[in-house]
Amino acid sequence: MKAVAFQVPLPVDDPRSLVDVDLEDPVPAAHDLLVEVHAVSVNPVDTKIRQRSAPTEGARRVLGWDAAGIVRGVGDQVTLFKPGDRVWYAGALARQGSNAEMQVVDERVVGSMPASLGFSAAAALPLTTITAWEMLFERLGIEKGSAPGESMLIIGAAGGVGSIMTQLARRLTSLEVIGTASRAETRKWLHDLGAQHVLDHTKPLADEFKRAGLRAPKYVVSTTHTDKHYAQIAELIAPQGRFGLIDDPAPVAIDVTALKRKSVSLHWEFMFTRSMFDTSDQIEQHRLLNDVARLVDAGMLRTTLGDHFGVINATNLRRAHALIESGRARGKIVLEGF
Repeated sequence: MKAVAFQVPLPVDDPRSLVDVDLEDPVPAAHDLLVEVHAVSVNPVDTKIRQRSAPTEGARRVLGWDAAGIVRGVGDQVTLFKPGDRVWYAGALARQGSNAEMQVVDERVVGSMPASLGFSAAAALPLTTITAWEMLFERLGIEKGSAPGESMLIIGAAGGVGSIMTQLARRLTSLEVIGTASRAETRKWLHDLGAQHVLDHTKPLADEFKRAGLRAPKYVVSTTHTDKHYAQIAELIAPQGRFGLIDDPAPVAIDVTALKRKSVSLHWEFMFTRSMFDTSDQIEQHRLLNDVARLVDAGMLRTTLGDHFGVINATNLRRAHALIESGRARGKIVLEGF
């Protein structure tokens, strides 16, 4: 099968950082589905692993943790899907990724694709949707349909996670949603997704709140550059608020004692925790993706596809990685077909 892989961590402008290869087709076992990959999207986790994680000597690592495709084979313990089903998923870090014609993935972290979306539009959503859903409803403990009179600040809201979190918060809760973006096009993107207010995160956020006349948010989620914004977050969040983050700030930048005087709780979200530790509740991601598919088909949520970079090959994936690393991506970057 065709695939895109790497062997040593290299800068994205090096042609060897991602290369086109031919690999053996994988074989499904136990709860595995064998999926023919039709479309993928690119996430910051792809760039981080390419930059930092060296495969074992002589091995090729296939990246990619977002895909939409068709089931072509099943393991002997599969009960949720059958060959021919259209599926979407983010997969697991410990396994080969989706930048390949065929991939094996555990059925318990796979959902049925929305009937109303094509493969490219669907591939934009799984990883970021799981991340946003788990952050809102599991980590921060927000109840769907609740939180009237409260507000949420989403820092970096125009990115992949922020784009779907903005929609989930607006459609499934009563929260006032405040996003941050620094460019005219990303500010418009957020307003179109439903954010009631959009602030500029290149300026001190506490000052931006005062300038806009906004009350202190009970919930703050930081999707990127948390180390840069942390002091402002501690200053502007409401007493007894809840702060969630998903990125990788330098440990010295996060002094948890800054949250003590306001009794603010801190919550990490890492959507690969369930698959990484083989938790007994992995199937929750299957259920979550099915719930989101129904919301998409009902017209309550829209795809967060921002750019389509063409077919799945090394050249186009290097372009996608470069845009992710620039911090200027809007929504998700998708590639389709081989």
